[in-house]
Amino acid sequence: MSRIFIIEDDESLFRELEKRLAEWDYSVFGVTDFSNVMNDFIKGEPDLVIIDITLPKYDGFYWCRRIRDISSLPIIFLSSRDHPTDMVMSMQMGSDDYIQKPFNFDVLVAKVQALLRRVYQYQNQDMDVVKFRDAVFDFRKLTISKGEEHVSLTKNESFILSILMKSPGQVVKRESIIEQLWDDSKFISDNTLTVNVNRIRKKLEDMGLADAIITKTGLGYMIRE
Repeated sequence: MSRIFIIEDDESLFRELEKRLAEWDYSVFGVTDFSNVMNDFIKGEPDLVIIDITLPKYDGFYWCRRIRDISSLPIIFLSSRDHPTDMVMSMQMGSDDYIQKPFNFDVLVAKVQALLRRVYQYQNQDMDVVKFRDAVFDFRKLTISKGEEHVSLTKNESFILSILMKSPGQVVKRESIIEQLWDDSKFISDNTLTVNVNRIRKKLEDMGLADAIITKTGLGYMIRE
């Protein structure tokens, strides 16, 4: 049974989420102290986190960043804030998806299922460590290494990079990447993929691999060896 940690201060919404997710056999737990969310996170050992932006003490971006410091598990933002900047910032902080309130519970459940299924499939894929130029992509540890330098990847970033690495020198269509990541492209925005790829590019640039991912306008992406 997968465990889901919900960081939400609206008690009625939390109870509704708990009830709906329990119907799909998920174990749900919430925050006991909004000034020390990480304590609940560490003790609860969740498989996925759902987090609001507007919270007591510190906002959701702060807690997302704290979680990303120690974990690469899936994170979904659930917020009534509809400014594009909030969505972009959530992705830059390392989230995997952003759902705007009010939302459809069936869509939320589908996204949760897809993320958990993708993580499970990722853990069982046969591509573990790949050498690329003078760097090493470790898809088990979710890292890129070059000499003594190391940068961490989220699960989405690592999975996207592994998809591209399986077809070096070939264009991988955006639709194909989305379908492999989230199983059904209608449940994810095209912009979310763009944000994830841009984050990967920035990390590759930091390792001296600025030209590794090529965009083929209107088609997709390609790893250039």
